[in-house]
Amino acid sequence: MMSVTRLLAVSRKELLQLRRDSRSLTLAFALPLILLVLFGYAISWDITNINTAILDDDESARSRELVDALQSSGYFRLVRRLDRAADTATLFDDGRVMVALVIPPDFAADLDGGRQARVQALVDGSDANTATVALAYLQAVVQTYSTRVQAQGRLRPPILVESRVWYNEALASRNMIVPGLVAVIMMIIAAILTSLTIAREWERGTMEQLAATPVTRVEVVLGKLLPYLGIGLVDVVLSSVLGVLLFQVPFRGSPALLMALSTLFLLGALGLGIFISVIARSQLLATQIAMVATFLPAFLLSGFMFAIEVMPDALRAVTYAVPARYFLVVTRGIFLKGVGVEVLRVQGWLMIGFAIVGLTLAIMTFRKELD
Repeated sequence: MMSVTRLLAVSRKELLQLRRDSRSLTLAFALPLILLVLFGYAISWDITNINTAILDDDESARSRELVDALQSSGYFRLVRRLDRAADTATLFDDGRVMVALVIPPDFAADLDGGRQARVQALVDGSDANTATVALAYLQAVVQTYSTRVQAQGRLRPPILVESRVWYNEALASRNMIVPGLVAVIMMIIAAILTSLTIAREWERGTMEQLAATPVTRVEVVLGKLLPYLGIGLVDVVLSSVLGVLLFQVPFRGSPALLMALSTLFLLGALGLGIFISVIARSQLLATQIAMVATFLPAFLLSGFMFAIEVMPDALRAVTYAVPARYFLVVTRGIFLKGVGVEVLRVQGWLMIGFAIVGLTLAIMTFRKELD
């Protein structure tokens, strides 16, 4: 039977090793915050100040109103006024502008005469994502200006859309990125930290001493896991507080629910790290395996960087095996939506399954016997 005394003794031994290893302590507490700040500022899907050129062949009050509306939107920055359309090719080639707006000479006459006025938007498509967003912004600004012109002529548009955004009213990408980063970083840090535990025993030659003790496999695995579980929960708290205070991300849910589901997620991630440590037996190799097994899937296949819905069917099937996918739903749901366990129960059960698999792999593969 498992002995609590032996379990706590293994945990105490691991804590002493951690206290003497400044690199592991730095990795445990400083690295998550550094990654959160670095990625939080570096990754952004908000596109503003798009370099724009204007060719105004009309030079009327109406055309100037449209240009002013474009500039005042905050999305476009006028960097060049063109004299002829041929100049746009040079600006696109040099990368100096992303968008060029061409206003024809009959623009004001058509508007004032009640006819449909046309403008031409030229967009550099070498960066497809930015081009798509820039074109959508441009169309929105022109549509807003068109509605205002109709109102001045006391003509009501046939359909008026009144929109309201829930949960992320400002549509700020940081509100989606930071909670996602908490999930991704915890997956990486938890697996890397515990991937060093058993490998450290082999490299330091202390596995013989551990093998001579009466502790069981379960006691060794759980005893080494408990200190890192506490560290992981502290990291979740620090990352969440930093996200709220530094990045102004709203936190609308239950802190207790976040900690409970974080515990389930960390148990699985820590178990996976110990499993890697058992099969690697080298700290360097264990770290490399942990990075490949956690960083790339969590970053690319969890829905953090790319929407799972647009992935090919084969990759979409692989995402079901990525635990960060489920924890990502948890962090975003609790941070932004304030949802409770009734909404997140499916993710909770899946993370329980992940914890069972991770711990089982670690316990079944660990052997006290020496080769």
